[in-house]
Amino acid sequence: MFLRRRLLSTASAAAGAIRGPPPIRVALTESSSRGVFATRPVASGEHLHSAEPLLAHPSPSLHHEVCYSCLRRKAAGEERGSSGGGCYFCSDACKEHAKGFHDVGLSVDWSLFDDHCSSYEDLLSAAAASVSCDASVGNALYMLPSFYNHDCDPNTHIVWLENANMKLKALRDIEEGEELRICYIDTSMDVHARQKILADGFGFECRCLRCLSGD
Repeated sequence: MFLRRRLLSTASAAAGAIRGPPPIRVALTESSSRGVFATRPVASGEHLHSAEPLLAHPSPSLHHEVCYSCLRRKAAGEERGSSGGGCYFCSDACKEHAKGFHDVGLSVDWSLFDDHCSSYEDLLSAAAASVSCDASVGNALYMLPSFYNHDCDPNTHIVWLENANMKLKALRDIEEGEELRICYIDTSMDVHARQKILADGFGFECRCLRCLSGD
């Protein structure tokens, strides 16, 4: 029930932000099952869409410094905020918003994680986006952004400004019908390092033009 409410909330927020036909669409691809494509020409630097996370969680060491719900950092000099279970919330609204999964987390015996689930930690990291404003503050799961495929020479990138709400922007001019791709890793690494991280952490061999050229 909580996840259903969250999906409806996210969809409503996205619909409210759209003016005119959306600039993107999800479609099937030959190599990656599904992908996101431009429905019209896109200019470099254009903001294509925003998305709220379905779920977000701060890094364990930052529970007292980052909002448990929206991942907004505590402002310098801020002493108080809504709290619960040893976690920081930047507002009562965020505390209420996170109630569905925060209360579940408080009731769990997390010592069982090391015994039974630690081998799946890398899979979770691969499925979730690492939210980085000035530095990584946590992880979040998104609906539409989960369809963006990888390229080591991407034409779009995701930015986070002050919380877990992501924004997708074009890195260059994009043609109508062109697939929008992001880079899952650090683009400055050499081809061998990129291939290893993508294979080990994401489970695929990258065959983008940059990798095929050996760059």
